[in-house]
Amino acid sequence: MTILEIILAIFLPPVAVFLRKGAGKELLINILLCIVLPLIGGVIHAFLVLSKK
Repeated sequence: MTILEIILAIFLPPVAVFLRKGAGKELLINILLCIVLPLIGGVIHAFLVLSKK
């Protein structure tokens, strides 16, 4: 994880996931989590996605 990815994961979680995984299932899950659990769900999911190799 780079510093840029960490900053994006905190402030713009869907952008961080998109940059790592592209447009796909992970991005849709992150967007839904950002809507259902405002911000905190998306942030946690973004960190989980970014921490995977």
